[in-house]
Amino acid sequence: MQKSYRRTIAACYAVNITMSVIGNLPPLLFLTFHEMYGISYSLLGTLVLINFFTQLTVDLIFSFFSHKFNIPLTVKLTPIIAIVGLVLMAAAPVLFPHAVYLGLVLGTVVSCAASGLCEVLISPVIAAIPAENPDREMSKLHSVYAWGVVGMVVVATAFLLLVRSEHWQWLVLLMTLVPVTAALLFAGAQIPQMQTPEKTSGAVHFMKDKTVWLCVLAIFLGGASECTMAQWASGYLEQALGLPKVLGDLLGVACFSVALGMGRSLFAKIGKYPSRAILMGAVGAAACYLIASLSPFAVIGLLGCAFTGFCVSMMWPGSLLVASDRFPTGGVLIFALMAAGGDMGASVGPQLVGVVTDVAIAVPAISDFAATLGLAPEQLGMRLGILIGTLFPLCAIPVYAHFRRQDKKKNKETVA
Repeated sequence: MQKSYRRTIAACYAVNITMSVIGNLPPLLFLTFHEMYGISYSLLGTLVLINFFTQLTVDLIFSFFSHKFNIPLTVKLTPIIAIVGLVLMAAAPVLFPHAVYLGLVLGTVVSCAASGLCEVLISPVIAAIPAENPDREMSKLHSVYAWGVVGMVVVATAFLLLVRSEHWQWLVLLMTLVPVTAALLFAGAQIPQMQTPEKTSGAVHFMKDKTVWLCVLAIFLGGASECTMAQWASGYLEQALGLPKVLGDLLGVACFSVALGMGRSLFAKIGKYPSRAILMGAVGAAACYLIASLSPFAVIGLLGCAFTGFCVSMMWPGSLLVASDRFPTGGVLIFALMAAGGDMGASVGPQLVGVVTDVAIAVPAISDFAATLGLAPEQLGMRLGILIGTLFPLCAIPVYAHFRRQDKKKNKETVA
């Protein structure tokens, strides 16, 4: 790797950690927002939808109009936009004392716009930097996100226990040190040249390739498989398995993220074939979802949730690698399309689990069946929701198997 890009890589890592803060810190504060400002749970849940909608909008804009942007400048502005969003969120009670939720919405939109830019731009920056093994460098980038979640959860939990949740604004401001670091690193960093379509028609022509949409489907299923368990692990452990909330938060989020980081770090160290990694991951994830949803034992259910993180670890970044290998000239466009697919999966998957859980609780027959099993309706409903989540890694298996067969054929032809 060229020495001149070390600062750039460090900045990209810092931006990815920023993304982990933006995506995972607000949910940890939802209960605080509810108790301090009387914000309903449905409105708090809407913040999650705003998060994904904002990111998806950024993805789609760059899918069609990336050639209209000064890419190096936009990359360097990404952490600055994140700082503005986090500061707006922290200042919501001061700026909007009678409408705190409005301030939270504004902070969410701005910070999640930065998160969307990170998804679209940071991966192609790393892909464009000369390296002996680009696949491993990409895996390192995504492992940083997972470790960022672990660090954020530990810091946030310690802060809320020691300083108390009434001072949550200071926690948010503390987290702005991460994008501040990224901005300072980017200030003197060299941004590699990245390809974009010369005009919108070029993007439209590119999208006519069926393989593009198969790659988008691959990351959609990968995003759904990862984020469904990531977002519901804590609630599942608390509701379905009866663990205390503090343990549910720590074990649900932290254990999943540790396993996620370990999987990506392991591939970065010894991995060779992304298509093989995502195929094996999909098979393992389907098994873990089944174990987590069907096991009557809390410890086994916890292990199923945690090990899901290891299995899905490469399904998102691995799909990116598969796509970039098939479209080496795709540049920012292919990464924007893939980010859109991943964000849709990350939104649809958890939402489906929530819908199934609510419907199951409302059906009298299921409530009666839960009673025969010695379970509360909410417990059985949550188990059914996680069971439905198994569909995503199951559907991913034939898609990933297709890419694996293609790569095997390509390797044989290369050897011959």
